[in-house]
Amino acid sequence: MNERLRTVMLQRQITPEELAASCQVDVKTVERWISIGRQPLRRHQWAVAKHLGVDMSYLWPPEEDEAQGQPAEQTELVAAFPNRASFPQKSWVRLLKTAQEHIDVLVFSGTFFAQTNPRVAAMLAERADAGVQVRLCFGDPLGKAVAVRDEEEGIGGTLSAKIRASLTYYRKLIGTPGCEVRLHDTTLYNSFFRFDDVLLVNPHVWGQPASANPLFELRRLEEDGWFDHYTGSFDAVWETAKPWSPESM
Repeated sequence: MNERLRTVMLQRQITPEELAASCQVDVKTVERWISIGRQPLRRHQWAVAKHLGVDMSYLWPPEEDEAQGQPAEQTELVAAFPNRASFPQKSWVRLLKTAQEHIDVLVFSGTFFAQTNPRVAAMLAERADAGVQVRLCFGDPLGKAVAVRDEEEGIGGTLSAKIRASLTYYRKLIGTPGCEVRLHDTTLYNSFFRFDDVLLVNPHVWGQPASANPLFELRRLEEDGWFDHYTGSFDAVWETAKPWSPESM
């Protein structure tokens, strides 16, 4: 079975019928690509990758002799989006609803995370009740890192207010078993959104809001790859962050 193709289709909610129509092949052909790992023609590989919005080499890694000299972690890159808003909203919700072990968020304000999904706090509580470890890490409104970021973006001291506004969505999570909210005072080079073995990395570009910058979708395939490199960074920030309580604001 081509597990990568099957998983991406599920994530994108693309049916074999829809993919077959897009590639102009019979649906049974698509089913064979998935169920027995049959290798499509090159032009069909390109069409599938384009329709699903992923890198072709992720779905069909090059043969060993073609891949010599290429780091194995490159295959962890599932897709790249020109900006954060390009990642489908339904995919955010699906990842959140289906996480089984980990949900980690590292941001400065992350206002979009709640504003585009008013039930986010309730959904996080539901996942925690199902045994998922939920860790949310926001910028400290009173910290130096937030003040520097605010100045770099030229937003006139409003970042602290955005963080405070964002935190109000998560008041009810405080005290919920399995959920923890912390504040960090570190320079963020990326925002992170982890859902089990899927990691969305939103790089920061100097002077630009995170929403205007690209977003990379990674899937963990092995130890010590890109995925572990980034999640290790999250853990390091988390350890330095302090617990947040609504009363402290």
